[in-house]
Amino acid sequence: MKHVILGAGPAGIIAAETIRKHAPHDEILVIGDEPEAPYSRMAIPYLLIGKVGEEGTHLRHGVDHYATLGITLRRARAKHVDVEGRAVDLDDGTTVVFDRLLITTGSSPATPPIPGIHGRGVHPCWTLKDARAIMELAQPGAKVLQMGAGFIGCIIMEALAMRGVELTVVEMGDRMVPRMMGPTAGTMIKDWCEAKNVKVHTGARVEAINRPEPGILDKLADMAGMKPAHKSAAMTVRLSTGEHLEADLVISATGVKPNIGFLQNSGITCLVGVLTDEHLQTNVPGIYAAGDCAEAFDKVSGTTIVSAIQPNAAEQARVAALNMVGQKAELKGVTQINVLDTLGMISASFGKWDGVPGGQQVELTDLPAGRHLSLQFDGDRMVGCNSIGWTEHVGVMRGLVEGQVRLGEWKDKLMADPTLLMEAYIACAQGQHQFVAGKW
Repeated sequence: MKHVILGAGPAGIIAAETIRKHAPHDEILVIGDEPEAPYSRMAIPYLLIGKVGEEGTHLRHGVDHYATLGITLRRARAKHVDVEGRAVDLDDGTTVVFDRLLITTGSSPATPPIPGIHGRGVHPCWTLKDARAIMELAQPGAKVLQMGAGFIGCIIMEALAMRGVELTVVEMGDRMVPRMMGPTAGTMIKDWCEAKNVKVHTGARVEAINRPEPGILDKLADMAGMKPAHKSAAMTVRLSTGEHLEADLVISATGVKPNIGFLQNSGITCLVGVLTDEHLQTNVPGIYAAGDCAEAFDKVSGTTIVSAIQPNAAEQARVAALNMVGQKAELKGVTQINVLDTLGMISASFGKWDGVPGGQQVELTDLPAGRHLSLQFDGDRMVGCNSIGWTEHVGVMRGLVEGQVRLGEWKDKLMADPTLLMEAYIACAQGQHQFVAGKW
């Protein structure tokens, strides 16, 4: 059996290793489009702050790791999938055939159409190449403007702040992490960041990035190979509020989109991502998808979603790989989890944090203590929650939401006092054989 895996990120590598474990004699070809050893994007912030070197971002260590497992890595990009011919056309003009195909092509930064965004000094924080450019420019005291304050943006923001730059964050939403946190929680995170000397503009967007002509002193200094003490900023950024901000570096962290354009007219069904069933198989037998590019069923929301977080990518890859080698496995659901450390403020978001139609909710906020708790219910089940500062309850919140635990009378007790999460979990979840923290 020949397995072709498109994408050399965490999902692709985990799938390849899982196939090898269960099918020791099958052929495995992993195709990636970056000139790097397979690495984890989640490790890039640690690279930016110097906690790891580039090797520390690698998914596996040892130059012969993949060769020892009989996994072939090849640098190329898929251009088209021929479903009938069971083949993939690559951008180097070659074609590879397959018996089983796994699409783990991940996602790419969604670049907004802003004048000047494609010029020098503007980078996403997505690849090792991006990281190298950012480290060169994000020196102590440099003026850095980051577009976007979502989950990924906040992780990048923390790394930038630790580099000692003058940091400004611009977020279109009315609060930080608006797709993960409600108004109270998102505003608390904003206030916390500003107290940590990060300037935050919410309800604003970047309208243009201009690069002024260098002044005469700058030109003379450059000609002499010197750096002037008061060199003018490389860019002027215009906001929708009318403000103009100087920046030496602009980071674009405005979201991502699945890499699925090459599947157009292939016959493989795509919505937001590649649509899969509970086995991670697409509508075409023998073709699977996993990771950031896959659209899988979420049992809490009852809909299919693309969930671009690494734990989901890993589990989807494992399930897809088992099915590719003939071992029936099912995805129990997409885990809607986000736990975020923003400059020391710990927040969490699970499931339908914004509630469901006809559902009930309860909130408890202690601003001086930096604590906030929001619980969302559908009947007697907790379907989502937000929390700030309630780190002792993170596992319990996840268990109640993912397990879809019936709370019975404990639902009313939580409505009266949402801090009774642990008591509710002990009374209800442990008596029900539910899916909790990744296990049945």
